[in-house]
Amino acid sequence: MPIKIPKELPAFHALSRERVFVMTSDRAEKQDIRPLKVGIVNLMPTTIDTEIQLLRLLGHSPLQVDITFLNMGSHTSKNAPPGHLEKFYISAEEIILRKTRFDGLIITGAPVETLPFEEVDYWEELARIIDYSEKNVFSCMHICWGAQAGLYRRYNIQKLPLEKKLFGIFPYAVNKQHHFLFQGFDDEFLTPQSRHTTCDCKAIAEDSRLTIESESPEAGVFIVTARDGREIYVTGHLEYDSLTLDREYRRDKEKGLEIAIPKNYYPDDEPSKTPVVRWRAHANLFFSNWLNYVYQETPFNLDNL
Repeated sequence: MPIKIPKELPAFHALSRERVFVMTSDRAEKQDIRPLKVGIVNLMPTTIDTEIQLLRLLGHSPLQVDITFLNMGSHTSKNAPPGHLEKFYISAEEIILRKTRFDGLIITGAPVETLPFEEVDYWEELARIIDYSEKNVFSCMHICWGAQAGLYRRYNIQKLPLEKKLFGIFPYAVNKQHHFLFQGFDDEFLTPQSRHTTCDCKAIAEDSRLTIESESPEAGVFIVTARDGREIYVTGHLEYDSLTLDREYRRDKEKGLEIAIPKNYYPDDEPSKTPVVRWRAHANLFFSNWLNYVYQETPFNLDNL
């Protein structure tokens, strides 16, 4: 089954060319099933790229997924194309006012990780949607800074500065092989990382409400869960495409910023060579496993959450 998105969304045509199964509203309405309702709070500066990356992964599931894009009404985006957010997004505050419920919610990363949470201009609005999700979303997935924000809001887990940016492709182990998120995973898998801060791993390990599901001696905690999977915290970027780290590296170089070559990314650590993707299969598995879990466990009537 496909993801259901507007035909006018730029991601529709990009994913159609990749043969990812996408569906318009007219066709979806003829199917006699209840689609999964998934909201995406897109905080990334690369608005359309992030839409495509996440929809690509959600579109590989056999389930029909009805997507709602959310933005922060308290923040003015400088990177989205003119009119894009007005046409395809609704504010998180509007979701709360409407008392809209979701099977799943994804909160992305954001380029604000070096700021204290309370100094982010949309923090209060994001905190309200995190609070709202506890009783109105079956399973909420937080990614990168979104994971740090969720752990801070719910458990007062602090984020800590790293001595140098964690940047590149890193191996991780699965702590519990038969966890629903890791069905079909190898013993070790790779994932992109791109961040200047990390969660307080000691505080996570000491909180009995939280479970570390995947970690690495080199790169630290990767996946944390709570409430039997109803909260999922992902510290990295499984959704990244082949050239995302390359674009970040070249962007920072052009700005004259101090940036190391992303680790384990370019062949022979040579930026002139095309990166080889080694995380795509596990990214697809992870998101498909999450959607399958949500489909199996969420009430048919979302009013019963």
